[in-house]
Amino acid sequence: MEFGLSQEQRMVVDTVRSFVERELYPLENEVERTALVPRELGREIQDKVRALGFYAPNIPREFDGGGLDHLTFTLLERELGRTSMALSVFWGRPSNILCACNEDQHARYLSPSVRGEKIDALAMSEPDAGSDVRGMKAFARREGDDYVITGAKHFISHADIADFVIVFVATGEEETPAGPKKRITCFLIDRDTPGFEIRPGYRAVSHRGYHNGILAFDECRVSANQILGEEGNGFDMANTWLYATRLTVAAMCVGRARRCFDLCVDWAARRRQFGQPIGRFQGVSFKLADMATEIDAADWLTLAAAWRLDQGLDANRQIAQAKLYASEMLARVTDAAVQIFGGMGLMDDLPIERFWRDARVERIWDGTSEIQRHIIARDLLRPLGA
Repeated sequence: MEFGLSQEQRMVVDTVRSFVERELYPLENEVERTALVPRELGREIQDKVRALGFYAPNIPREFDGGGLDHLTFTLLERELGRTSMALSVFWGRPSNILCACNEDQHARYLSPSVRGEKIDALAMSEPDAGSDVRGMKAFARREGDDYVITGAKHFISHADIADFVIVFVATGEEETPAGPKKRITCFLIDRDTPGFEIRPGYRAVSHRGYHNGILAFDECRVSANQILGEEGNGFDMANTWLYATRLTVAAMCVGRARRCFDLCVDWAARRRQFGQPIGRFQGVSFKLADMATEIDAADWLTLAAAWRLDQGLDANRQIAQAKLYASEMLARVTDAAVQIFGGMGLMDDLPIERFWRDARVERIWDGTSEIQRHIIARDLLRPLGA
């Protein structure tokens, strides 16, 4: 692994950080106050990102995207992690599973997403099926050339601004050596499809303004042409295309932790107690030392996993390790930050309490910490037959 960044990678980091600090930081307080990003403001952000030439950076050039490699895209996501997710979502990064679109779907879904004309949302989780994807109850029955979908999804990130959803539902069962398993199929469903409703989700303490939604399907009829990939192949598609989203979570955790840490260092140098900066007290300075060490460790785990993907090496365990460590690191760093800032750390005059609140969800979505530990342990034990 090369430990230095290329000139292009340094340019990406500098450009994204500058944009985030100049264009998005000033908007954060209003988003926190209102828990809302007006759609016209979101479009303005999209327009500015397109003007930079950075829209859809994760989509290959053959599909007119930015074509960044995994490592460079991870660096970009790390910088976006410094700001509110309610704002950074408009730095369009269409789900890369759309690269599996056929020719007709390419024109209808992928190309408009790359151009910023449409926004997608990914729908898997259900009230009774979170980590257990095969346990989903949303079901599609075949009727001629159509499928009729009934069921619900919840915790669907930014569904409120999505023009279409990438939704996984069961379309039957199949026998396997381990017993019957549901056949999972992926559909592309437009927002205004009859029988499909996007409802407001739950109010969360994390990431104000970045809303979750509830998807309700009531005899929703869609054409078989709206299947992404093949019928019954949704589980394999998800494992092929979506597992690297955990790397995005890890990268954004690192970026948020670094911004929080920078504020702590500045505070420790300026805040005075007992006639000297509080950073001179070991109770504070040792916290800073631990924070810096943990952030660097999470950063390298994350970049190393991205590097493995670029080398064509298996990275499932390494991505799980990065997601696990970075999300738990962020919790420790933000908690220590509140302690360093004292009472002011809990006041919304400063972003510290927001970082602390926002950190909690990172250990849950895109696979809980427990699921990551399961993936890591399985990878270690399987070669030994355990």
